[in-house]
Amino acid sequence: MNIFIIIATALAGYFIGAISFARIITRIFAPDKKVAEETVVGLEGSDKKMVLKTVSASSVSAQVGSKFGFMTYLLDMFKIFIPVLILRQIFPGTDYFLIFAVLGVVGHIWPVYYGFKGGRGLSTIYGGVLAIDWIAIFTTSIGGMLIGLLVLRDVFSAYMAGIVLLIPWLWFRFHDTNYLIYAVIVNILYTIAIIPEARHWFKIRREQKWNDPAEVIQLSGMGRGLLKMAKKLGVIKDKPKTDISAG
Repeated sequence: MNIFIIIATALAGYFIGAISFARIITRIFAPDKKVAEETVVGLEGSDKKMVLKTVSASSVSAQVGSKFGFMTYLLDMFKIFIPVLILRQIFPGTDYFLIFAVLGVVGHIWPVYYGFKGGRGLSTIYGGVLAIDWIAIFTTSIGGMLIGLLVLRDVFSAYMAGIVLLIPWLWFRFHDTNYLIYAVIVNILYTIAIIPEARHWFKIRREQKWNDPAEVIQLSGMGRGLLKMAKKLGVIKDKPKTDISAG
């Protein structure tokens, strides 16, 4: 591979990944609001709360509205998906697209435009994966959901398991060391990004002694989407509202 193209691809990946659609969407559709770098979300009718320490689709969902949060998530995905797909077509047989995909996640998590305060990187990881192997979006996310909710009974673990499953899945699909390295790197980046939230999450879980995944998962905007999917698949059954909202 050409060193100049590698450098250009890396820089493009970082600076495009650093575009914060959470801030852009909020500025356009809710100009009177500013997405805070810490967002408190919780269950209605309950004192259970979670602090999100990122500026992300979940922040927008909590502060502006769920439809704008979903719009943010899609835009964050496609800012990586489209360039990665183009690079795969323009430079077949090379790994420039993997470089862009990795640096796009770095830019999203630590955006130079916004004092290096960005999101967790989940949307940008899946944006890259969508261009690399779209089947992985379904296999790893559903597999992670099943492991996280049925085995570990924790929404953070469900998110993490889906990303971790990229490592064996991409190796199974391609048997290529570079794909394996890509999967390992994005796992490291995502783990670093969620450390503050994970510490808070497990602290309040220990204090509240939660053990109901249907209750816990609702504390995240993206978690509510996972919950809907879990209920459709029959993984989690509906419970009376009085059980879920009990303090």
